[in-house]
Amino acid sequence: MKKLCQQAEKIMAERFGKDTVIALATAEGGMPSVRYVNAYYENGAFYLITHALSNKMRQIARNPAVALAGEWFTAHGKASNLGYFGSDANRSIAQKLKIAFAAWL
Repeated sequence: MKKLCQQAEKIMAERFGKDTVIALATAEGGMPSVRYVNAYYENGAFYLITHALSNKMRQIARNPAVALAGEWFTAHGKASNLGYFGSDANRSIAQKLKIAFAAWL
């Protein structure tokens, strides 16, 4: 993954380093699907919490290429399933997501 310059990283953290609604696009069988998700940005990655059996997770498992769009921001990249939110391996990011998504989590 290409690293952002310090100024760009600061702007991204200010804008997306909290509960932010963005559009997430996946594709299956050549057909795109777009939906809004609540996301949190940190260190070059967007994090979201969703049901493991959702269509978006099924689509990502088959094709991890995704696109994102916010008010003034678009990007594409590779999504990965970090597994269960409550697992020990996810403890550090889970604590941050609990704070970011406190209004509804």
